[in-house]
Amino acid sequence: MRKFWTGVFQNRKRKVLEQKLLAQVDRTKLPRHLAIIMDGNGRWAQKRGLPRTAGHRYGVEALRKVIEASVELGIPVLTVYAFSTENWKRPKEEVSVLMDLIVEYLQKELDELHQQNIKIRTIGSIKELPFNAREELAKAEKTTAQNSGLKLNVALNYGGRMEILEAARTVARQVETGVLQSSEITEELFSSYLFTAGQPDPDLLIRPSGEYRISNFLLWQLAYAELYFTDIYWPDFSKEEFYRAILDFQGRNRRYGGV
Repeated sequence: MRKFWTGVFQNRKRKVLEQKLLAQVDRTKLPRHLAIIMDGNGRWAQKRGLPRTAGHRYGVEALRKVIEASVELGIPVLTVYAFSTENWKRPKEEVSVLMDLIVEYLQKELDELHQQNIKIRTIGSIKELPFNAREELAKAEKTTAQNSGLKLNVALNYGGRMEILEAARTVARQVETGVLQSSEITEELFSSYLFTAGQPDPDLLIRPSGEYRISNFLLWQLAYAELYFTDIYWPDFSKEEFYRAILDFQGRNRRYGGV
C-alpha cells in the first residue's frame, strides 16, 4: 500500500512540474520543425536486466508522449529517427521486434493519430522493409493524407548520406537529359529533391542517451539546427524533459553565421 501511495504522489509531483515548465514555454517561439533521434532503448533495458527488445517497447510510450506534447504546443513538423540504414547490422531478433512494433503501433494508434489531425509520412528506403510493415505504413499515409495538423515524419531505413546521394543522382539525370541546366541548381532546388521537400529545415534536434553525434540523420537539413543532448535514455524521455528542451532552445541566440 505504501508503494502505491508513493507512486501516486510521485506522479502528481511530476504533473505539477510538467505544468510549471509548460507555462514557461513561449508559444510564439516554437521550432517549426523538431527532429529527434530516439536513442538508448537497448541500454535502458540492459540496465534493468531486461532484453534489449523490451527497451524498444517502452520507447514507443515515450514517442506517444512526445507526439501528444507536440500537438498540444502546435509544433508544425516532427521527424523521428526510428530505424537507420545501419540498424540492419543489429541482431535479427531485435530487428524483427522493431519491425513488428511498427505494425503493432500503427494498428493500435492510427485512429487516434487521425483524430488528432496528424499527417503521417515515412522517409527512407521503405521498399526494403517487411511487407506487413510497408502495408501498415501505406495505410497510415493514405488515411492521414488530408490532415492539416502536425506533420509526423517517421525515418525508417533512413540514412542522410543515402538521401543526399539519391537526390544528387536525380539532379544529375535531369542535367544529362536537358531538363535542368547546371546553373539552375541552387540550395532551394536541391532541397526539393530530398525526403523533406516542402518542409522547413529542423530548428531543433534532440538526442537523448548521452551520445553527442547526429548519426547520419538529416545531414543536409540540420545545417543550422540547434542541438540538444541529454543523458536520459529515450524510454525515460518525458513531457518534462521535452519542455526543458524547448525552453533551452528558446533561450538561445540563433545567428545563422551572423553576429
